[in-house]
Amino acid sequence: MKRVGVIGGGQLAWMMADAAQKLGVELVVQTPSVHDPAVSIAQETVFAPVDDATATEILAQKCDVITFENEFVNLDALSVLAQKGVYFRPRLKALAPLLDKYHQRCYLRDLGLPVPQFFALDEVENLKSKIEDLGFPVVLKSRRHGYDGQGTFIIQDFATLEQKLSYETTTNLNQSLFLLEEFVPFERELAIIAARSVGGEVVTYPVVETQQEQQVCRRVIAPAEITPNQVAEIQAIAHTLLNSLEVVGIFGIELFLSADGKILVNEIAPRTHNSGHFSLDACETSQFEQHLRAVCGLPLGNPALQCAGAVMVNLLGYENSHSDYQSQRQKIAEIPQAHVHWYGKTESRPGRKLGHVTVLLDNQTRESRSTYANSVGAAIAHDIESIWYPR
Repeated sequence: MKRVGVIGGGQLAWMMADAAQKLGVELVVQTPSVHDPAVSIAQETVFAPVDDATATEILAQKCDVITFENEFVNLDALSVLAQKGVYFRPRLKALAPLLDKYHQRCYLRDLGLPVPQFFALDEVENLKSKIEDLGFPVVLKSRRHGYDGQGTFIIQDFATLEQKLSYETTTNLNQSLFLLEEFVPFERELAIIAARSVGGEVVTYPVVETQQEQQVCRRVIAPAEITPNQVAEIQAIAHTLLNSLEVVGIFGIELFLSADGKILVNEIAPRTHNSGHFSLDACETSQFEQHLRAVCGLPLGNPALQCAGAVMVNLLGYENSHSDYQSQRQKIAEIPQAHVHWYGKTESRPGRKLGHVTVLLDNQTRESRSTYANSVGAAIAHDIESIWYPR
């Protein structure tokens, strides 16, 4: 597999460029805008929305295999192409249970994996008593197309829920597009990146702690400060999921760690993931190289950390602007062991991911890697954010 089609042209596709060059692979990208990050690194580009299956048929003629940068695709339309012999990795059947968050929850539960309590709004007759079983606050989620906190609402009481549903159903949605789940008062949020090869080998990256603000990831600390048993449990979840779906490629798995030490699966991203960006600089094989290795049928690489730890900080937009923030980026780049990745987006707006910075940590103390990463990482993240965000 020498030419890889990528549906989606954002920063996740853009970050595949170095790995593609290293592996001798050419990338052909389907994306709507000439300004999208991956256009600059693609061998060829098909300009069309990511859910335009007619455009994907053109993409298929230009490459050997097609993979995904995001999951906002039309599986039914793509299935027609798969029946004509177009290779998709991961296969469409692996994506099918995951794209609707309610179906995803059901799939995880039926696999025996630990998930929060949940139900679909359109399948409940006596909503009030059902919610009383969960207790407030509850989490209301859009079943499709939510990411970075979009389509996720924490609801404090029944009146607010009714008001929210009334607003959403009269504007553009209906109740069947929502699920409700229990609010998990987690101690911390965790994530793991896992890859599976064509031959069924599964490798996992170090479990990381993700720190969100307003439901958007701000920081990632690698490795997470958790027990070896918790690491083993999370790795087992990853193996069970990827093997059950017979995935080929990388998946990101987001989890909650509750105050009593229980692990719950939050969400699955069937692609490279923000929580794995640290791997570009901190691991022998980045998640982007690993994904291309899997998709192209190559042996998987070593996912281990090459340093004591790492902290990754997202550089999020905080204003509407066309600035490239050169002076802030320069100051951040002067932090020892800092690696700045700037996505080249032409427009900034609040909450938009414009770039990220990873700082590698050298452990000069006797502390464990995770304790060290946690304590030092917090201070470094604070330094980066104090440079990036206006006071």
